Amino acid sequence: MKNPVAENVAKFLKHFPPFSSMTFEELFGIANLSKIIYLEKNQILFKGGEETHENFYVVKSGAVGLSLTSDAEETLVDKCDEGDILGLRPFFAKNHYLMTAKAREDSIICSIPIAVFEPYITDNKEVLKFLLQSFASHTRNPYDKEHSGKLISENMIFAEHTTDIQYFQPIKYTKNPVTANLDDVVMYIAKTMSSSSIGSVIIQKDQLPIGIVTDRDLRSKIATGLFPITITADKIMTAPVITVPENISVAEAQMLMLKYNVGHLCVTKDGTDKSQVTGIISEHDVVAAQANTPGMLLKQTRRAFDAKELKVVRDRMTELIQNSIDKNIPVSHITNIVAEINIAITRRAIELAIKEMGAPPPARFVWLNIGSQGRKEQLLLTDQDNALIFEDIDSNEYETVKSYFLVLADKVVRTLSNVGYEMSPDDVMANNPKWCKSVTDWIKQYNIWINSPEEKTVQLSSLFFDMDFLYGTPEIEQVITNNIEKSMQQNKKFFAYLAADALKNPAPLGFFRQFLVENDGEHKDTFDIKNRALEPLGDAARVLALSHNLVDFTGTYQRFKKLAELEPENEELYTNCADAFNVLMRFRTEEGLISNSDGRYLNLKELSKSDRLKLKNCFQPINEIHDLLKNRFSLTYIN
Repeated sequence: MKNPVAENVAKFLKHFPPFSSMTFEELFGIANLSKIIYLEKNQILFKGGEETHENFYVVKSGAVGLSLTSDAEETLVDKCDEGDILGLRPFFAKNHYLMTAKAREDSIICSIPIAVFEPYITDNKEVLKFLLQSFASHTRNPYDKEHSGKLISENMIFAEHTTDIQYFQPIKYTKNPVTANLDDVVMYIAKTMSSSSIGSVIIQKDQLPIGIVTDRDLRSKIATGLFPITITADKIMTAPVITVPENISVAEAQMLMLKYNVGHLCVTKDGTDKSQVTGIISEHDVVAAQANTPGMLLKQTRRAFDAKELKVVRDRMTELIQNSIDKNIPVSHITNIVAEINIAITRRAIELAIKEMGAPPPARFVWLNIGSQGRKEQLLLTDQDNALIFEDIDSNEYETVKSYFLVLADKVVRTLSNVGYEMSPDDVMANNPKWCKSVTDWIKQYNIWINSPEEKTVQLSSLFFDMDFLYGTPEIEQVITNNIEKSMQQNKKFFAYLAADALKNPAPLGFFRQFLVENDGEHKDTFDIKNRALEPLGDAARVLALSHNLVDFTGTYQRFKKLAELEPENEELYTNCADAFNVLMRFRTEEGLISNSDGRYLNLKELSKSDRLKLKNCFQPINEIHDLLKNRFSLTYIN
């Protein structure tokens, strides 16, 4: 007797890859063992942090959102519609879900047992090909560019920013692995594996790989008594060994291990068993590769117990940045990812500090990152710049409350210092009483900066207009930003001072279009990319954005892009400034990664001719944006 429900499900699946490459009979067999799940709006299918299910899911009707929750803030990352697959994480990683799947409307879901579908991955080349291409390109349907979507986006944090970073990067593996011959005794091979702390030995014949002996072989064939330990390698080795080419991606390595049900891959010169062995990839290597993904770094941050564990995350993030630069990922994308991880590290440092205080905060408060952190442009480890605002309280409690927050802030900034974020040389940190104040006191401070600007203080105060409220009570943030917006309106003197400050940076090029380098000191003959190029763009973007009351836009790139929307007549200039800023950020980041520094000073002699030209091309928008500032903000208001 036919199952009409299963028949209906099979017909539905037949319309969508990879099921479309399977026969109706195969699909009917799968559907017979599958279930239909009905989800009401906002009902959860699986939660982030939950152990992976034994099933994966296909949306039959409705829509399911994939979201990430961090510090009680839910961020929608992707939406799965009809025919979209989700919950495939168990195929690629045996740990918990990273994201929460929740119905965005009443939905019908096909729940397919992984154990039932798994044989078709290894037996059906088209299914495997689809998954490999989807995995590498990070799309649900690599054959349909219009409706591609993200196939396994529950593994991701910000899908559009992390495609190449997470799965398409080459996997790191052991070079020059230990090898043995066919007639070598297993006992000696086992001793070598033990003394070298390795899990496999490649078996060679005529310098070519023909098999592999792994921990699994020793456990299943020797430890069980099936073979004596005095037997030779050829009797217990797994053959043939699966060979792969050099520079194989994480995605391909995972899929091949799945396809052949093996825990090791042998790397050879040309990827075949007819060429020299150059490396070995283990399951551990795959897990390690995933440890540097944005999702895993955020997860590790939330679980960190001290500065030491947070430092591990920050060090791994440096590897992620390097991989992203190597893969030519757009700087704006890298910056967005790194900013989220930097924010998570600071939030965790605050949580740990509160716990260490032994008593909850005596008043509501917010923590501000300012400067480059406030602009979310801190790709490299640079100085801390932060502040703390607590709600207004009774005057007789003021000093007690402020003392609590100063101690709390000191714990936070010291934790961040141990992580690698250096203390501010100007002491612009929340543990400084000047930058740890009540809402009313902060409003007074901002009003002084805005209504009575002075040349000697404007440079410092400008830092506090690049701010990111990253922890605490949103209402306090709103009060501060509302006051700033109100105070700045039609305040020509403030903008004149701010514009004048933006024009103070030294020019990047001399009269004869030569680079102006440092004349003396430690960095003699190097080019100061921060002072001469990045800061002029950042300062210009700040004053122009604030003149439009764009308080919520703090990043230089985002400010210029928004300005391009608001001023069509200057769209080309603002777009050029945004692009130039990203190019300059890449130059600084690359320098910092190479020299293990903040990347501020470039050795021009080490740049290629094309790179020097590319750098020079970024300077024309700086000149043009300075001309715009001079024309728009008259300096006669400064008295």
